[in-house]
Amino acid sequence: MLTSDHYLDDILKLIVMVTARVTGVEICSLWLIEEGKKEKIIRLKATQAIDQAYVHDRVLRMDEGVVGYVASTQRPLLIRDVLQEPMFKEKEMAAALGLVSMVGVPMKIGTDGVIGVLNCFTDRKHLFPESETNLVTMVANQAALAIHNTRLAIEASVIREELETRKLVDRAKEIIHSRGKMTNDEAYRWIQKKSMDSRRPMAEIAEAVILSEELMA
Repeated sequence: MLTSDHYLDDILKLIVMVTARVTGVEICSLWLIEEGKKEKIIRLKATQAIDQAYVHDRVLRMDEGVVGYVASTQRPLLIRDVLQEPMFKEKEMAAALGLVSMVGVPMKIGTDGVIGVLNCFTDRKHLFPESETNLVTMVANQAALAIHNTRLAIEASVIREELETRKLVDRAKEIIHSRGKMTNDEAYRWIQKKSMDSRRPMAEIAEAVILSEELMA
C-alpha cells in the first residue's frame, strides 16, 4: 500500500544512497522545495551516513545558503572548502563529519523548473571536474523524475481511495436514511462521529453499515 509520507521518504533515502554509490562521494543530501506559509522554502528531506538529528526540520529560504543559491539560480555550485564558504549554512554538520568539498546541483524536470537540490560531499579537497559535475547533474535530474512520478502515483492512489470512501459513505447514508431515523446530513455526521470516536476510517464505518444491511436482507 502506498502511504504518502513513508513511501516518498523511502524513495528519497534510496536516491541519496544510490547517488553516493554511483558518484563515489562521501555523503549526499537531498533538499526539496515546498510551499511555506508566506513563501517557498527548501527543506532537507534525506541524507545517508548521518545522525538523523541533523535531518530533523532543517529548512532554508529560497534566498538562503548554498542550497537556496543553487535552487534560485538553477545552476550547479562547486565549493572546494565548505568551512570557508560564507554561504554554507551546515558548518556544524560538515565539521562533525569531516566534510570538505561539495558540489550542489539543481534537480530539474525538463522545462518545468527546479524541484530541489542534490548536494554531494567529499572528505578531502576535491575540484569536481566537469565530467563529475555532469554525472551528478544527470543523476539529480533522473532523481527529480523519479520523485515526480512517485508523487503522481501517490496522488492517484489517494484520489482513488477518496472516491471509494465517498461511494461507501453515500451508500451508508442512504441505508441509514431509509431506516427512517436520520436525514442524509445527520447520517453523515453520525458516520463521522463514529469514525472519530473509534479512531477508524469513515470507509470502515460505512462498510460496517452496508454489511449489516446485507446481513438483514
